[in-house]
Amino acid sequence: MEKYAELRKAVEKVELVDAHAHNIVSLDSVFPFIRCFTEADGDALSYATHSLCSKRSLREIAELYGSEVSLSGVEEYRRRSGLQSITSVCFKAARIAAILIDDGIDLDKKQDTQWHRSFAPIVGRVLRIENLAEKILDEEAPNGSPWTLDVFTSIFVGKLKSVADGIFGLKSIAAYRSGLEINTNVSRQDAEEGLAEVLCAGKSVRITNKNFVDYIFTRSLEVALCFDLPMQLHTGLGDRDLDLRLANPLHLRTLLEDKRFSKCRIVLLHASYPFSKEASYLASVYPQVYLDFGLAIPKLSINGMISSVKELLELAPVKKVMFSTDGYAFPETFYLGARKAREVVFTVLRDACVDGDLSIPQAMEAAEDIFAKNATQFYKINVAIESIDSKHAICPKFMSMTYSSSQNDIALVRIIWVDASGQHRCRVVPARRFYDVVVENGVGLTFACMGMTSAIDGPADGTNLSGVGETRLVPDLSTKYRIPWAKQEEMVLADMHLKPGKPWEYCPREALRRVSKVLKDEFNLVVNAGFEVEFYLLKRILREGKEEWVPFDSFPYCSTSAFDAASPIFHEVLPALQSLNVSVEQLHAEAGKGQFEMALGHTVCSCAADNLIFTHEVIKAFARRHGLLATFVPKYALDDIGSGSHVHISLWVNGENVFMASGEGSCYGISKVGEEFMAGVLHHLPSILAFTAPIPNSYDRIQPNTWSGAYQCWGQENREAPLRTACPPGVPDGLVSNFEIKSFDGCANPHLGLASIIASGIDGLQRHLRLPKPVDENPSNLHAELQRLPTSLSESLEALEKDDIFKDLIGEKLLVAIKGIRKAEIYYYGKNEDAYKQLIHHY
Repeated sequence: MEKYAELRKAVEKVELVDAHAHNIVSLDSVFPFIRCFTEADGDALSYATHSLCSKRSLREIAELYGSEVSLSGVEEYRRRSGLQSITSVCFKAARIAAILIDDGIDLDKKQDTQWHRSFAPIVGRVLRIENLAEKILDEEAPNGSPWTLDVFTSIFVGKLKSVADGIFGLKSIAAYRSGLEINTNVSRQDAEEGLAEVLCAGKSVRITNKNFVDYIFTRSLEVALCFDLPMQLHTGLGDRDLDLRLANPLHLRTLLEDKRFSKCRIVLLHASYPFSKEASYLASVYPQVYLDFGLAIPKLSINGMISSVKELLELAPVKKVMFSTDGYAFPETFYLGARKAREVVFTVLRDACVDGDLSIPQAMEAAEDIFAKNATQFYKINVAIESIDSKHAICPKFMSMTYSSSQNDIALVRIIWVDASGQHRCRVVPARRFYDVVVENGVGLTFACMGMTSAIDGPADGTNLSGVGETRLVPDLSTKYRIPWAKQEEMVLADMHLKPGKPWEYCPREALRRVSKVLKDEFNLVVNAGFEVEFYLLKRILREGKEEWVPFDSFPYCSTSAFDAASPIFHEVLPALQSLNVSVEQLHAEAGKGQFEMALGHTVCSCAADNLIFTHEVIKAFARRHGLLATFVPKYALDDIGSGSHVHISLWVNGENVFMASGEGSCYGISKVGEEFMAGVLHHLPSILAFTAPIPNSYDRIQPNTWSGAYQCWGQENREAPLRTACPPGVPDGLVSNFEIKSFDGCANPHLGLASIIASGIDGLQRHLRLPKPVDENPSNLHAELQRLPTSLSESLEALEKDDIFKDLIGEKLLVAIKGIRKAEIYYYGKNEDAYKQLIHHY
């Protein structure tokens, strides 16, 4: 078989695009693990362990885990390891680059789509239309009026259109409800009678009336046609709710012959088994029909899987056949689907070579098409098919989904970057030019833009940057979103390249990638970060004819009245952040007048930095809509509480938090690598401040007795210490899951700030630094014994000048520019005492 080694290598190497899957559930879900191996339910489950699929799959999972080869042995391993760990193991073994999730199955304790982004670079959504319709009808009709067909249709179509730009496709389970002989010309009367029958059955709504199912399907196709969205269709085998006789795709002839929908792309799921030959025929004669073989693999026997895929390829063009795992509920289903698909496709393509249907190069091309390229092009997924291991070393695990179909209603695209002074800036281009030119080539930007200060829009002396030379802002399409407050615009974060593919050494996002790669390569560690964002809401008044910005309210810390006053803003901010895949864990009124805090969920550091940028943009934008100004300035009013962007840091290996102590124990509840990393951060903290507290006003905030961390020390749940180990709810007693850095504020470039923290942690790991004893009281009480952190930007810059570790890890040229900018800030604000008051318009 050495003759086909090259083909085998091609099949094993390609990263998979999983075009149809479902949500994973918690370990304590009532959904039984035995369902991993079968479509059976109820009493039929008692026989499930005796199927060929079950016996084979259980053996393969036990082999992956190194557990006992038994159902109880595997289940014990799952309980002992935890969901994060087993999911990481399964997805790493599967090597999946992108997943499209149909989240319409109502599974007990299922994880949301965001959760899955820990394990695959791109996770997108496919919307199940029957599920959406049922959710609508489970609610009361608007204004308390009875449901009518027109009211339902308006809401249903409106909701489809509202999410169309954020999903990769639609999905129908008409086969389960009334069969695939879909009538695309249901009369209004039949549709109204169908709706009435559905409503008469009561809540919770389950739509089974054929006329109404077909009506919903037809309206959905109209939306799909408008937005160029494909429609996935369940065909063939399923659980016992399905009448298999009605799941034969040949029943779709009426739909496929309807000229109105001849451009609607239809995907026949599950290899249409046992109707695989029929599906192959349809794909060969109808240009709009495509095939997906998930579920048939791995649920059939080895021979059944091979036969089914061979039948699909008998007539269907290879360019129309796509892989999916149909993974659901359990991470093991994704692993099994991927593993068996590679084995089966290799066998099928090898046999095609033996039979003379394909040459080996053609078979290798077919493998890449089936596993990745077909779906990437069909669903318009922006993902490079390359080594997934290297991606996870330096890229966000929670990468956001991007949908690259042309958006006819998008007029402008904002290309955003954050400079070394921490200011958000953007270039705006028309959408057509963005997609035709800028996506590939970027837009030009003078070198001077990375040498500007918070006060002057010109390059500072000593940065070695000027108006001579040009970089390229190259959009990172994984960060492209429709702007929630400007629906006809999109925004995207940019990398800085000298030319496409060659990063510029001054790029902050690239600096964070560089240090993250060193941490991964040397120590196999990934940093997760989560920010606590503090900000003031100010309102405009005129006093003696002059404009002033004063606090939005005067309520105290965690005041319910404060939240009541601001809740209309937050009811807009939170859905907007959700649409940008930014997780918010909680928010409350802070101690300053008009001050609030929002805690963001933790994620891989590069993504956390991106999320902080989006969070600032969202909060400022919706404040403006309410006539207010949101500011993240560290000390906007010298007589009130300061604002920080405290960051929580943890270390991860293969989806497991390794900052927390494990078997070896620790008197601080921290692992050895966690202590060494944190000790490095503590040691270099005076220098780090030049990155994380970047303007003179930052040091008006970092004062004793203000919970901002003024002394170089650490403490256990000590909010006066600049470094605080944290034990949030759910973490076992005596252990800590992360540490908080308080000396980080809203004027810092988040990528540069995190890069300086990781660089310091790397030094701690390389030199095996140890933490001193924690301070368990107010550090001010020990001021004679403790080192005061820099009291000015001048002092932190002096510390940075003496610190050699950042030159190699951050980059010497970028470091020179940062120092030049900081010196210019010191000079300007030293000469202009009240100039800090203008910072509210910059941050």
